[in-house]
Amino acid sequence: MTNFKTHKESLTSYSVKELNESIGLLLSRGFAPKFILKATVSKSQIKKGHLWLTLTDGKASVDGVAWSSTIKSLKFLPKADDGVVIIGKLNFWESQARISVQVFDIRASISTVLKKFEIVKLKLFKEGLIDDSLRRKLPKYPHSIGILTSAPSSALADMLRTAKERWPLTKLYIIPIPVQGNNESELKTILSKLRKNKLGLDSIIIARGGGNREDLMLFDNEIIAREIATFPIPVITGIGHEDDLTVSDLVSDHRSATPTAAIVDLLPSRENEKNNFLQNKKILNDYFKLFVQNKKNYLNTKKSFFQSHSPRLLIKNQRTKLNYIFQLLDALSPDKLLKRGFALITDESGNSIYSIKNVKEKDKLLVQLFDGKITTEVDSLNYDKI
Repeated sequence: MTNFKTHKESLTSYSVKELNESIGLLLSRGFAPKFILKATVSKSQIKKGHLWLTLTDGKASVDGVAWSSTIKSLKFLPKADDGVVIIGKLNFWESQARISVQVFDIRASISTVLKKFEIVKLKLFKEGLIDDSLRRKLPKYPHSIGILTSAPSSALADMLRTAKERWPLTKLYIIPIPVQGNNESELKTILSKLRKNKLGLDSIIIARGGGNREDLMLFDNEIIAREIATFPIPVITGIGHEDDLTVSDLVSDHRSATPTAAIVDLLPSRENEKNNFLQNKKILNDYFKLFVQNKKNYLNTKKSFFQSHSPRLLIKNQRTKLNYIFQLLDALSPDKLLKRGFALITDESGNSIYSIKNVKEKDKLLVQLFDGKITTEVDSLNYDKI
């Protein structure tokens, strides 16, 4: 049996207050001022402006608290069953010997982000809002566009520089928006106002620079996704990095890998357009030259045709032909033959005598010469030997 008196003399003695103070001292010495805690929220509630949490890993649990002054700066307010990553410190209440984690910052874990992404994605897909056939064509030469992003930011600076280099004719409207945190109401209000399109925009770009996938949860929000899916003009998203995919990307008309890529995808390149213009100009010049040459050839053909068929030329040709015929007839006329020493012999009946067989002795013949006629009588017939 333990001798209480003996132990009392050899053991350190504490009051409850002293014991709790000693435990607090040990805890403060054994923990860094801040640490990272990965957990799942089993309970979440706000009381008197403070956020009270019960955090667990399935094997153990601990309380957590974010004071009202901290809540204002938090970009994510967890709900029950959300996986979280917390930056905090250990708090120990000596009066009750209670331990809790004081939250300085809290982010959704990647598993929570992806879970919410899948839930909203599936819901909108079933409603037909995620459908490639609904994507509208982007304007080829936009007159004015709205750039919705954080301002100022490096992403915006890169976009403005790229826009100036590619197509400075497009008017740019910079519309600052929240790009992370629980700001869906503010972003929805901005998008709702833009629906009226008083600025006469041809398209809008929703952009956010790179970061952790957890920081892009705003663009997985169902309310924001519905606004984008039903927006009256084409919407281009350039959110995060190429590997980052949000629900907003799925319902937009065009998803670009980065904010700068969104400008490249939307605006034409003036260098390419210049080269295309010069090439088309050369093609048109070549076509015009060929067209003019073909017309010249056609007109020359018609000119030759009409020249060859002009009344004056036809008359001249006919006159030449007639002169030839006249000359031929003249050369073959009996008068010409008679002038050359030939004679035309006929009998008394006027029949031409062309053979000695056509006459006999005592026949009277009429000899027609160039300048007169001779009447003669056949005295004898002498046949040529053949």
